[in-house]
Amino acid sequence: MDIPNERSSHSVPTPRGGGIGIVVAFLLAFLALSRRVVMPSNLNWALVGGGLTLAVEGLLDDRFLLSVRVRIIIHTAAAAWALWQLNGAAPLNIGAVALVWWWTRELIALVGLVWMINLYNFMDGIDGLAGTEALCVSGFGGLLLFRCGFGGMAQGAWALAAASAGFLVWNWPPAKIFMGDAGSGFLGFVFGVFTISSAIERPWMLWPWSILLSVFIVDSTVTLLLRWVNRARWYEAHCSHAYQHAARRWNSHGRVTIAIAVINVVWLFPLAYAACVWQTGGPLLAAIAGVPLVLLEVWYNAGRESSPMKTLSSNSSFRIGAEV
Repeated sequence: MDIPNERSSHSVPTPRGGGIGIVVAFLLAFLALSRRVVMPSNLNWALVGGGLTLAVEGLLDDRFLLSVRVRIIIHTAAAAWALWQLNGAAPLNIGAVALVWWWTRELIALVGLVWMINLYNFMDGIDGLAGTEALCVSGFGGLLLFRCGFGGMAQGAWALAAASAGFLVWNWPPAKIFMGDAGSGFLGFVFGVFTISSAIERPWMLWPWSILLSVFIVDSTVTLLLRWVNRARWYEAHCSHAYQHAARRWNSHGRVTIAIAVINVVWLFPLAYAACVWQTGGPLLAAIAGVPLVLLEVWYNAGRESSPMKTLSSNSSFRIGAEV
């Protein structure tokens, strides 16, 4: 049970750890698909090994509150396992320039994957938000993968969309169950692995995935940087993300979640599709996608602490130590 505290966005004790349903449903579906469709080499081992490790770690953290050090060690180990199974990362393409030094791209991929695990946990803070983002990113990501010749992986992405939609039935405002770290870290990991795996064959695929995930990447990164600049204790739990301020200003979790879904549909997906068509223009399109999101961060006072809006329930309690 998630017991409300001074940093909670909910007022009623609510079960958490429901994200394990996404984990089980997706991995079973993905393994079944891999037996009859073509998947990238070793993708199964990367997802199953690292994903189950993070799911177990998340369940333990939801129940016993693991230390920051323990969680970071496990996150790094899961990310390193995935990179090893995928035989490393692809060259990092910035327009027509590729950073090909193996140690540079491996380090960037490792740090990026660990950051994806954590930022998805940071953004799991109001009802329906993390599940809706997972539904949008995996659904649209599957379309882009299919368009770019990754038919097997596309079906895997759609399986994740279906699992996320099933969870949303219980997590839509007002939530009856919370995702918890067991689901949020797993989702961030899966999206990171999909990005790296598709970019190994087509390095420019980094940019469509980055665009689809822009809402979460921008809010978590900008908020963390602003807290660091303002000399706040950025490594402690807080209620200063832009989406949290928006939920307080709008007095609604559902409105913010729907607004972010609309951003994904009408703004980010068209740009991500354009990045698949104009392959050397990916960095420019990613920058175009991010500019209005950064402006929204400023508009909603990201990085400034405030008391959370209390509702019947929310996706996360933002307990001290929950964010890294």
